[in-house]
Amino acid sequence: MTDFLIIGAGQAGLAMARELRLAGADVLLLDERSKVGQSWRERWDSLRLFTSARHSALPGLPFPGPADAYPAKDEVADYLAAYAEHFSLPIRHDTKVLGLSRTAGGGFLATTATGDVTARSVIVATGPFQRPRIPPIDVPPGVVAIHSSAYTGVRDLPGGSVLVAGAGNSGVQIAEELARAGRRVTLAVGRRMTVLPQRVFGRDVFGLLDRLGTMRAPASGLVGGIVRRREPLIGLGPGGLRKLGVEVTGRVTSVTGVDAVVWATGFRQDFSWIDVPGALDAGRPVHDEGLGCVPGLAFIGLPYLRNRGSALLGWVGEDAAALAGRLIGSGGASSRR
Repeated sequence: MTDFLIIGAGQAGLAMARELRLAGADVLLLDERSKVGQSWRERWDSLRLFTSARHSALPGLPFPGPADAYPAKDEVADYLAAYAEHFSLPIRHDTKVLGLSRTAGGGFLATTATGDVTARSVIVATGPFQRPRIPPIDVPPGVVAIHSSAYTGVRDLPGGSVLVAGAGNSGVQIAEELARAGRRVTLAVGRRMTVLPQRVFGRDVFGLLDRLGTMRAPASGLVGGIVRRREPLIGLGPGGLRKLGVEVTGRVTSVTGVDAVVWATGFRQDFSWIDVPGALDAGRPVHDEGLGCVPGLAFIGLPYLRNRGSALLGWVGEDAAALAGRLIGSGGASSRR
């Protein structure tokens, strides 16, 4: 039986594992992918971080390259793999957790296709991107429709016009990539979006937000609540896309007159595999800044777990340090008994 089992070896899981090992704890990570960073490599070609390298590092290892550069997806994957190797983090790959339950002794049992794993405490670090959200809108026969999670580049779509539905940062980036490739693109936005420039006075906008305290504003506070309700676009917004020839329209109600659709409509969280009484409420984790109500169970890497930066590379390490301190301090059990 391991002391701490971490489910998920993405950025949050890696940061968490490092903190716990520094505290002398026995740690094991389980991940369904065959390599660290694989999920980043499978994303679309032009994907780059909105945070510069100086704001994209996990604790203990700087992001390589120029501090003001914006890392591409493969550079992020390489960095995460290097991080796991640098700190010799114990990861069992190709191991998808199918179920999590309590043991008779008060620990936890993780059921996987390759065998069961028991642990005194569990940290769920599977992230927010689990089930693609696709609206219930009929797509005509012959029109290719894929979710942004399955889109890797222009080659995935037939020639002709493309509807990109969803004007979050993913939708805008994909629409820009398609437009620059010469496709006729329509971007459907559900509501008016606030757009922040990627650089302000020559500096990365996230550096400014960090100095203003926005990135660490508590999710439950006034500032955190406002930011959460009005999550901004970073860099190129609808106005910039229009200059590239993209038609910007309102919310999608039907699909006509296009050859392909990319649903950039986000994800639903799926924790249905957690069979631990009291761990979830209406399918969502019950926690206090990551520390679960169930003794020994915790969560990390979720948007606004503590603040705006909770799900971002450059800030998730702070969540990991805070959560590790609470877990170690309580002997791996929740302090709210």
